[in-house]
Amino acid sequence: MLHFKVSRLREDIPALLKLAGPLLIGQLAVIAFGVLDTAMTARYSADDLAALAMASAIFISIYVGLTGVVSALAPIAGQLFGAKRHQEIGEEVRQATWLAMGLTVIGCLILLNADQLLAISQVVPDIEAKAKLYLSILAIGLPASMGMRVLMALHNAVSRPTVITVVQLIGLALKLPLNLLFIYGGFGIAGMGGPGCAVATVIINWSWLLMTLGFVLYDRFYRPFQIFAHFSMPDWHRIWTLLKLGTPIGFSYLIEVTSFTFMSLFIARLGTTALAGHQIVANMGTVIYMVPLSLSIATMTLVSQSIGADQPERAEEIGWSSVFFTTGTCILIGVAVWFFRMQLLDLYDPPEAVRVFSIPLFLFIAFYQVFDALQVTAAFILRAYRIAFWPMVIYAGSLWGVGLGGGYLMGFNVLGFTPEFLQGANGFCAGNSISLGLAACLLLYLFRKTAERYEKTHPPVEV
Repeated sequence: MLHFKVSRLREDIPALLKLAGPLLIGQLAVIAFGVLDTAMTARYSADDLAALAMASAIFISIYVGLTGVVSALAPIAGQLFGAKRHQEIGEEVRQATWLAMGLTVIGCLILLNADQLLAISQVVPDIEAKAKLYLSILAIGLPASMGMRVLMALHNAVSRPTVITVVQLIGLALKLPLNLLFIYGGFGIAGMGGPGCAVATVIINWSWLLMTLGFVLYDRFYRPFQIFAHFSMPDWHRIWTLLKLGTPIGFSYLIEVTSFTFMSLFIARLGTTALAGHQIVANMGTVIYMVPLSLSIATMTLVSQSIGADQPERAEEIGWSSVFFTTGTCILIGVAVWFFRMQLLDLYDPPEAVRVFSIPLFLFIAFYQVFDALQVTAAFILRAYRIAFWPMVIYAGSLWGVGLGGGYLMGFNVLGFTPEFLQGANGFCAGNSISLGLAACLLLYLFRKTAERYEKTHPPVEV
């Protein structure tokens, strides 16, 4: 039986917005980091920008995979919070920290030995050396980044995202002066170019961790969790539970990142104009995606807390409320994007050829917002139910198979009968839209079946 009441929207939407608002601001602050790095490095030199782009692609792929695993703490702690088993949250945080430490070692080894990954690009030695230095510096900040992810998962689980947002905004305020100092030099510090961005990022990462730990140590809200009450040795059962849920989540993140990365690489074969036009639209899509992503994280929090409180019907109601509200919001955003496409293009001020090429792509970005909203909302709801394996399989089949594979067939007219409108970059965007639609349908079906099964069985919260 489908549990959803329109009347519940009046209660659920304010609750979602209360959590999603700070999350959205925080996500946009993080995006601004990348914008500042790109813009300021570009002014320094083209070689440094190329090194930054190459190193960032490698780092992001590693980072999202590792942090995805750690993010499993959020639904587990959320269920415990809903069940009022507060002391167990502290134990879960300690075990998640052990897991984060182990993953950090793996990540650092990859970053410090990235020669083979960098060699794939076949760039000149100077650019490769700068990229290697960039990754080596970021390895120093990875322990702080992973520790921060544990704390972010905790704060999302207990409905306190504002703490993280405040810390992220402080970091954003520090980013500009630190970038200026380490990229261009000053106060006796020699300019480092692109790798200076990494130094600034590392300083901010460690600052974030220390500030957030300060909140947790001294705020009375966290005392019932007893996070720092005692030292805990690794509990392999709890770590395995985190891994069992987190590993598919990490792979799902990696699938999403790599699908868009490979799409850009394929489109690059069409020429610089096509790549530039696609990059503008992709950048716009990334910013817009923060809206459904923030609402989805908020949904996961509320659904997991309801599950923990043994309210399966309420959990399903919140899930469907979010599906309808997030989808409606993204429909409005999509219409606005298409209506104001020329004004949005003016923000980038591209050459005329790039402008002409980009305009049709805005139709796809406006169109797929609905599917993107549906799939990401359903995926995060399923994570609240601790289901991540089948969503990972769905992502792999849809994004890699249909999105990349179908986009390749249409974009390059491999079969010889693709309509002209769906050739080139349009074909890849169409393939991506179809893949998101397929993923959305399958994930929503899985959510409905999971909710029905959960209502019948009422399984207790397990750790």
